[in-house]
Amino acid sequence: MKKKRTVVIGFLGTQLDKGAGSGRWEKWRPTVALTQHDEMVVERLELLYSGNYESLAHQVKRDIASVSPETKVVPRQLPIVDPWDFEDVYGSVFDFARSYPFDTDNEEYWIHITTGSHVVQICMFLMTEAHYFPGRLLQSSPPRRHTVGDPGSYTLIDLDLSRYDQIAQRFSREQEEGVAFLKSGIATRNPGFNTMIDEIERVAIKSKAPMLLMGPTGAGKSFLARRVFELKKARHQLDGKFVELNCATLHGDGAGSTLFGHIKGAFTGAASDRPGLLRTAHKGLLFLDEIGELGLDEQAMLLKAVEEKRFLPVGGDHEVQSDFQLIAGTNRDLSREVMAGRFREDLYARINLWTYELPGLVDRSEDVEPNIDYLLAQFGAENGQMIRLNKEARDLYMRFAMSADALWMGNFRDLSASVTRMATLADAGRITDAIAADEIRRLKRLWHHYASPPPEQGEVELEEVLERAQIAQLDLFDAVQLKAVIAICRRSKSMSDAGRKLFAASRSAKEKPNDADRLKKYLAKFGLSWETAAGK
Repeated sequence: MKKKRTVVIGFLGTQLDKGAGSGRWEKWRPTVALTQHDEMVVERLELLYSGNYESLAHQVKRDIASVSPETKVVPRQLPIVDPWDFEDVYGSVFDFARSYPFDTDNEEYWIHITTGSHVVQICMFLMTEAHYFPGRLLQSSPPRRHTVGDPGSYTLIDLDLSRYDQIAQRFSREQEEGVAFLKSGIATRNPGFNTMIDEIERVAIKSKAPMLLMGPTGAGKSFLARRVFELKKARHQLDGKFVELNCATLHGDGAGSTLFGHIKGAFTGAASDRPGLLRTAHKGLLFLDEIGELGLDEQAMLLKAVEEKRFLPVGGDHEVQSDFQLIAGTNRDLSREVMAGRFREDLYARINLWTYELPGLVDRSEDVEPNIDYLLAQFGAENGQMIRLNKEARDLYMRFAMSADALWMGNFRDLSASVTRMATLADAGRITDAIAADEIRRLKRLWHHYASPPPEQGEVELEEVLERAQIAQLDLFDAVQLKAVIAICRRSKSMSDAGRKLFAASRSAKEKPNDADRLKKYLAKFGLSWETAAGK
């Protein structure tokens, strides 16, 4: 393999590199010293400088020629007026890097960051980190003991962190800690949910763009939004407050005032100025739950506030500013709301960059148990008493919680309330099977109306979903079974709900039942999708 030529790019040290007379050889001059290492040959040195230092640059060039004649020194003057002005320095270095004819196939580039002002060194680092300089950072140091002719030492720093195991492990641990933080340390077992939280952690740290959390009521949208805020706050990415609003509580003229504020006298009863929640969330995070409930006028004002960070208070003539991050929540399908004209397409496009659908508890049945343990620990911490389920109670409760009878209509709110009730009734910190049995009966009563089957609809005709030629090829057995399956699909809220009803007996024998996937594969045998079978 052909060895690449070593090229050093660095700034002239206007103080460190200067020297007069023969005495200059008795001091350590970093740029000259780089070419004095016996084990390293610098084939070319791109010597950057600014201002009136041309004579010093050429003196350094001559000195290098005397100690390392094989090194070609190319002085390059950059149009930097103030080496301590970040914009001035970065712009000049950026222009140099963009126009430089890098030849990475034949040359290896070392970016010397020992010389130059601190601003110069920072800019050289940033340009290397961003790969405008396709090389490695070079840092040189004087000898520990002053010896004439000793060039000191140098270190190459590769910004590819994958080469540094300990650093990479620390970054990995930090990312894992962030994921655990978002989940409150709950050891969730649902792979889809874990993958989603893993991505949310990365997006939360790297992006300030709006985020949209979808899912049924009680799935944990508000809880997750607050955890995102706390994670960003801990990383010093937000300085302001967490501001939360359920848009379903906004009505009439008060909606605009609550969100955007108003000025005194804007309407009857406006006795004083009101800042509004958007201004309260300045430098913080605004969580708007059930954003689909906002009126079209408020949606238009919110879009302007998100895009331009400014808006008009109700009754005001002068715009105000607020720089906040938005997380929106909804249990509606906003794409359908857009089609129906109830939600603005431009606002939907703006908040739809990062969209995550939080599954309900019935779709995360394997996460019931770790959430029970978390809730019991939380209850114990708040009440100063450790609470446990005895083995019989845990087995009894878990059998019910994982069965088709457990509807969890309120999702994690239902589970939280259930655990709180059992923990409150526990004697000596132990939840018995009798307490668990009573709680199961209570939950069944709460869900009684939901559990009642809806009125029977007319018989399903296969012609509604299949072509006649397809129907003609079906055995009577398959046709009767398919009709029954489609009827269940049309009476169910979701594919998971239908799957639980259809596989109620066999699912109990599986450690990780995936009813939705089983139903999806069954329908696919007939060329059907869930949407077609359910008449969506």
